[in-house]
Amino acid sequence: MTGTDDVLLVHGGTPLEGEIRVRGAKNLVPKAMVAALLGSGPSRLRNVPDIRDVRVVRGLLQLHGVTVRPGEEPGELVLDPSHVESANVADIDAHAGSSRIPILLCGPLLHRLGHAFIPGLGGCDIGGRPIDFHFEVLRQFGATIEKREGGQYLEAPQRLRGTKIRLPYPSVGATEQVLLTAVLAEGVTELSNAAVEPEIEDLICVLQKMGAIIAMDTDRTIRITGVDKLGGYTHRALSDRLEAASWASAALATEGNIYVRGAQQRSMMTFLNTYRKVGGAFEIDDEGIRFWHPGGSLKSIALETDVHPGFQTDWQQPLVVALTQATGLSIVHETVYESRLGFTSALNQMGAHIQLYRECLGGSDCRFGQRNFLHSAVVSGPTKLQGADLVIPDLRGGFSYLIAALAAQGTSRVHGIDLINRGYENFMEKLMELGAKVELPNGALS
Repeated sequence: MTGTDDVLLVHGGTPLEGEIRVRGAKNLVPKAMVAALLGSGPSRLRNVPDIRDVRVVRGLLQLHGVTVRPGEEPGELVLDPSHVESANVADIDAHAGSSRIPILLCGPLLHRLGHAFIPGLGGCDIGGRPIDFHFEVLRQFGATIEKREGGQYLEAPQRLRGTKIRLPYPSVGATEQVLLTAVLAEGVTELSNAAVEPEIEDLICVLQKMGAIIAMDTDRTIRITGVDKLGGYTHRALSDRLEAASWASAALATEGNIYVRGAQQRSMMTFLNTYRKVGGAFEIDDEGIRFWHPGGSLKSIALETDVHPGFQTDWQQPLVVALTQATGLSIVHETVYESRLGFTSALNQMGAHIQLYRECLGGSDCRFGQRNFLHSAVVSGPTKLQGADLVIPDLRGGFSYLIAALAAQGTSRVHGIDLINRGYENFMEKLMELGAKVELPNGALS
């Protein structure tokens, strides 16, 4: 169990109502910070959230000699890579143990220094996300990789060379790895079956501002023509559509009304369609989106997660909590991470009726169908949720537990809340602003 400073008491049954703001996307901002390593001059990144992943990357960049300081406006960082240098292995390990992002420093460090050391990586335990593929990609560019105590040592004896790569699955992390490595590699890199998430497009915008030549085709192919030098960039990060959807689901599950300032329609269109089908209401203006429960019964749905432009896997867990309050049987088929439905066992302890299956219960077979993973769920509702003792398993599952605790009758003890800080800026303050009844075990309001 975690210490008392990592536990939150949640007194449920109160609708969340009010306004919160989402800033830059967790799945873009740390990667844009890494991209600054490639520049010959300083970069300016705006709309940066104060989350742990940002602090981890900031620390890693500073270890490598990058100057990182606040800019002129709130949420702005100025990153100057003029004096990049090798970092102490033990220092890297201390900073990076809780994040997978250090793997993305490989390409930029190979270009800048000719070598890099990557420690063992952390991250959410939601299924296989092997880093071997990252290393294989770097080998194709011409890097040599040697396993050493505590991690992997990479060298680029000569300038990295463009290559042809086909991803077996449109992985976001692998696509980012190729982009950050190919932009300064000699020649042309062709990446097929690439991820095309909005955060990938935004990273491409960052790199293009720096001087990169990157073309995206409609068939998930990205072509990168290497250049000899990149400059800095000035960029405002796109808003976090995953956090926005989490608050939208919280409004639905608690029968609340939340205005999410900063939420953007374009990157959330698939979510918004599903939200409407379930029975949720929303209203869009130039500054954000208001989400609310309009009264009456929620409707059960069939849902299948997929890579963009499909329904994002990170939207699934928060919405499943709301689906426990829908009338009838909802079917959820998870095709991105094989272990992402494991969080539902805690919801069942709270009174939900969710059964997991190894079969593909969606409209199409997926890569997990014959591999014995519990990757489909049938949610029967509506069910009254009761407060419980909950231990947070991962980032999105953790926020989903918070939603369940807020929607439940009685008090829940939620352990491991620090994990939520990885991707949700000031979530405790936001809960308070929305009228949630939460407190620390010693009785202090958070």
